[in-house]
Amino acid sequence: MDVENPSAHPCAQSRVTADNHPNRARHSGGLIHDHTRHTTRFTVIGNHLAQHPDLSLLAIGLACHIQSLPPGARVDIKTLAARFPEGATRIAAALRELEAHGYLRRERTRVPGGRIVTRTISCNQPGRRREASEAPRTRRAATAGQQKPARRAALPAVPKPAYPSPGLLRAATDVLAGLRRTDPRLLLSATDAEHLAPGVAAWLERDLTPTAVRHALTTGLPEEPLIRPAAVLAHRLTAGLPPLPPYRAPEPPPAVRVPFQTCDGCERAFRGPRPGHCRDCRTALQEAA
Repeated sequence: MDVENPSAHPCAQSRVTADNHPNRARHSGGLIHDHTRHTTRFTVIGNHLAQHPDLSLLAIGLACHIQSLPPGARVDIKTLAARFPEGATRIAAALRELEAHGYLRRERTRVPGGRIVTRTISCNQPGRRREASEAPRTRRAATAGQQKPARRAALPAVPKPAYPSPGLLRAATDVLAGLRRTDPRLLLSATDAEHLAPGVAAWLERDLTPTAVRHALTTGLPEEPLIRPAAVLAHRLTAGLPPLPPYRAPEPPPAVRVPFQTCDGCERAFRGPRPGHCRDCRTALQEAA
């Protein structure tokens, strides 16, 4: 039978919680609080965030800063990197931590004018509001049975070319297939490319080169991930469609000039398709006959 080894180290515990936390122990040394009650300009931060066991110190501090900001404040990576010395890479990693633990949500929405923007939502208690809003929905789903999966919205309509020749549509498809080389986010499915190809063909029909169309579709895209790149391209093809080139009437063919000939009778010059007599000599010969 095994004998207990009194010198063996006890098994390590992964987490310490509640009253077993080392900061809960009462001893003479350690932290002493000298607090004054706030009456203005303060933010309530939950201990679930301030003492989060899995978040980094940078993520915790960044979450506290974001929760203290007023609605409408900019909290993108560039703005935060300009405000703090940690740099864009570390701030981006901290934002991803907060998203993974539910303290931040990012939603894409279309504003008037067709532009798509990203809104950041700060959650001071992750999961609470979602649980409250999803409870009635869960009960309805349980009584109504299994819900059908939501259908994806159809892509916006795109312009059509006046003369959709097979060669023009093939060139338009090649432009769409090459967009991912400029921006990897613009990887399109075959169905999306088939829907967008007439719109690109309408641009090519207006005397634009494939390079110019590619530049118009990929320049100035938002830095955030594209939820549905085909919808963004469909909007750009419609909103930025250039006008038709001005009509140019075909030039008339040059007039055929009849060469000069020398009259066989009076040796005067006259215009005619072949040698012979001028008009006066022909009239005289006719009268003599």
